[in-house]
Amino acid sequence: MLNLINLVSTWAIPVILAFIPLYAYAKKVPVYDSFVDGAKDGFSTAISIIPHLVGMMVAISIFRASGALDYVISWVTPWIKNWGVPGEVLPLGLLRPLTGTGSLAFTTDLIRTYGPDSMIGRIASTIQGSTDTTLYVLTVYFGAVGIRNGRYALKVGLFSDVIGFVAAIAICLLVF
Repeated sequence: MLNLINLVSTWAIPVILAFIPLYAYAKKVPVYDSFVDGAKDGFSTAISIIPHLVGMMVAISIFRASGALDYVISWVTPWIKNWGVPGEVLPLGLLRPLTGTGSLAFTTDLIRTYGPDSMIGRIASTIQGSTDTTLYVLTVYFGAVGIRNGRYALKVGLFSDVIGFVAAIAICLLVF
């Protein structure tokens, strides 16, 4: 099973990266021109999301510096340890919906401390790939296109993050 996962992991991205331009070429889409047009649009989008990005980064910094993150972690850790979940991955579950960079730094630290082949390293890596930066997406992208009422998107996004967190842990405990 592990060999199959490694094989799929090794070839998935190269196959997708080769397939998309070949498929577009077969459909007579001007691949390079489409890429250049997309890059131009991406640049203007990047400029328009900077204010939203700065606001989100300030809010995350305040949340972490105030000690609120540590308080939530200390309150929840005893519950999850009863289920066999390492408490070290809990901050990642709380950080991931807030910040991609912060959660990546935390994952890197866990892997450096416990090793990539440890259960904590595997769970952290799987959580990183199974969840999204929901609040970042809502703040930056919804703000860039002018969506003001994202309450259902927030509920669904956070629910998906919880499901991704639980599924990542369950699958790692099952497979490894």
